[in-house]
Amino acid sequence: MKRDANRILKNLQAGASSQACAEYLCSLDGIHRSEIFADAGYDRLVRKYRKIREIYLDSGENWNQTFYMMLFRAMDVTGNRGAYEHIAKTVNYGIILREQQSPKSVEALLLGTSGLLAIYRDDEYILSLKSEFFYLARKYGITPMRASAWQIREIRPYNHPVLRLAQIAAFLSQKDFVMNSLLECRKPSDVEKLFGVEASPYWVSHFIPAELTKDVPKRIGREKSHLLGINLVAPLQYAYGSYLDNETLRARAMSLLEAIPPERNRFLNRWYDCGVKVQNAFESQALLQLSTEYCLRQRCSECPIGMRIVQSVSETE
Repeated sequence: MKRDANRILKNLQAGASSQACAEYLCSLDGIHRSEIFADAGYDRLVRKYRKIREIYLDSGENWNQTFYMMLFRAMDVTGNRGAYEHIAKTVNYGIILREQQSPKSVEALLLGTSGLLAIYRDDEYILSLKSEFFYLARKYGITPMRASAWQIREIRPYNHPVLRLAQIAAFLSQKDFVMNSLLECRKPSDVEKLFGVEASPYWVSHFIPAELTKDVPKRIGREKSHLLGINLVAPLQYAYGSYLDNETLRARAMSLLEAIPPERNRFLNRWYDCGVKVQNAFESQALLQLSTEYCLRQRCSECPIGMRIVQSVSETE
C-alpha cells in the first residue's frame, strides 16, 4: 500500500509542470473542489498580506506610501517590477502630494526619473517634460535611472512603461489619499471607475515619445483595472483590514475577488487547457497559489490536491 502511494506521488512530481493532478481536480464534485479553492485562495491572500506588511514596515509604517508602492508593483506585467519600485522609492508619495496640483509636474517626475526619455527623440512636449524634470530633480535631489534598467524589447504598446507611467501620473493627480477610495471598492465597476483615467492629452496620439500614431485615448482599460483589483485593491483591503482587525474590510476583499472574472496567464492557462474551470478571480488566485507554491517546487506531498490523491489511492487498497 505504501509502495503504491509512493509511486503515485512520484508520478505526480514528475508531471507537476504539466498539472498531472488536474484530471483528479476536475473529477471532484463542486463541494470538494470549492474546499480546495477556498483553502488555496485564502493562503494566497495571506501570502500577499505578508508582502504588504514588509512594504508597510519598509515605508516607515505609512499606509499611503504602502499603497503607492503597491500601485507601481501592480502596474508591471513585463518583468520591470524592480524598475517600477525604484521610481516609487525615489519619487515617494510625499513628493507626489506636494506637486499634485500640476499633473504635468507629476508626469515629468515619473518619466524623468525612469530615464526612458533619454532614448527617444524629442518634440516640443517631451522637451518641456525634460525641462520640468530638470527643475524638480534639483529641488528634490533626484538622480534619474539608466534606461537600460528597463526591459522594453518586444513589449506591447499598451504595456510600455512610458505609457504606464503617464497613466499612473494622471491617476495620482486626481485627488489626495487615493487609498481611501480604494478601500471603498466593493464591485468590479468600482475598481474600473477608480482606475479608469486617461493619460494626458499628448498620449492620445502617442504610445512612445515623438512618434505620432492614430488618435486612441490611452485609458486604463477594463482588463487592466480587473488585474489591479486582484493584485492591488483586494490585497490592500485585506491587509488593512487585518491591521485594524476589521472583518468588514477582510470580507470586502474576498467578495471583490469573487466578483471579478478569472484572469489568464501562463500558469493558469495550463490548468484551463486541462479542463479545470473556475468561476472568478478568487478561484484563479487559488490555482496560482497551487502552481507557485506546490507545482513549481514539486511539493506534491504537501499540496492539498496531491494529499487527497494519495489518500484516495490508499483508501481503495
